Amino acid sequence: MAPIQGGDQPYLKHLNRAKVLHLLRTHPGLSRAELAAHSGLTKVTVGSLVTGLLDAGWLSEGHARPGATGRPGRELHLGEARHVLLGAEVGVLGARAVATTLRGTVLARAETRTPTTTPRAAAHTVTRLCGQLLQDPTTEGRELLGLGVALPGPVSPDGTRVLYAPNLGWDDVPFLDLLRAAPDLPATLPAGAITLDNEANAAAFGESFLRPGEPPQLLAYVSLGSGVGAGFTALSGTPHVLRGARGLAGEIGHAIIQPGGLYCHCGNRGCVETLLGGWAIRAALNLNVLDPLDEALAPRLREAAVQVTLGRAGEALGQLLVNLHQTLGPDEIVIGGALTRLDGAVLGPALDVYHARQWRPAAPPARVTVRQDSLYLPALGAAAQVLARVIDTPQEPA
Repeated sequence: MAPIQGGDQPYLKHLNRAKVLHLLRTHPGLSRAELAAHSGLTKVTVGSLVTGLLDAGWLSEGHARPGATGRPGRELHLGEARHVLLGAEVGVLGARAVATTLRGTVLARAETRTPTTTPRAAAHTVTRLCGQLLQDPTTEGRELLGLGVALPGPVSPDGTRVLYAPNLGWDDVPFLDLLRAAPDLPATLPAGAITLDNEANAAAFGESFLRPGEPPQLLAYVSLGSGVGAGFTALSGTPHVLRGARGLAGEIGHAIIQPGGLYCHCGNRGCVETLLGGWAIRAALNLNVLDPLDEALAPRLREAAVQVTLGRAGEALGQLLVNLHQTLGPDEIVIGGALTRLDGAVLGPALDVYHARQWRPAAPPARVTVRQDSLYLPALGAAAQVLARVIDTPQEPA
């Protein structure tokens, strides 16, 4: 390896800074000496980095570490007091937004239940919600690091366009430009500090990036809403989203599970969404398309037609989980979305199928985690994507 030249010193400092921040993200409470041991950096380098990060509010000091010999080290954590990140999700029936700290602690939430219409209107809704969050007392005076937006469709590899969102009727939308042109875009938002991603990708990233300790080597997040999608994260130093060659990885709702079945919005027949998608369940049970799916179904779970429809959806989900497990071999499958909040009406039969149809040599099966509190996960994950980009991108000299 060629030696680092003088001109490379700022970049080397950036790499070391990122290493320290990621270590404290996954192992909060390390002391300076422990940071040096874990990172392979010298104690002098770690001391200098920590001093700068404390001064900038990126880190905070905690209690002295018990049992240490000599001068006790103090616990170090990502700072909670100076910065704020914004994350938002555009859904079919509305939008949600969160303001978070560097640790992913939610400071404030905002939402609208007005169904999403045009891309321009959706961009205005996002920026309006962000403005509400920045007026909340919990965010007052904090430095805004950026905005991440999760969307119900695949995003172009350059992160500027929604390629298509069939449940909204959108096709090749320059959503980043629409956000930048929205009248309520926060004036304190740093230039270039907006990220876009598919909602399942964002949720998967948040599930990997925000949990303490080492994340799974391969995590699959399955989103059950108006449509069905998935996001995959792999661990390579830090978690990253698996996107495929054209950014279309994870479009599992349009995998064909019932050849010759019902027509799907995408034009094919027998897609997963024709059995498991919220739009298909609403059509089968004649539900109001403007009502949140879990709220519409909760009082009707004992009706025979509802049980048959949700049982069939659960079996389709179970087979989908088997296919994901057999083809990708994830360590963990996380399931979120409206159908998780129905007292097991869908998840019960799904998990029965999943465990019954395992390929025995592949035992034990991937761990399945159900997140009934998933309403804000895509928005929270989008904020985490902003944080990751800020940490990993070299800062321009002042």
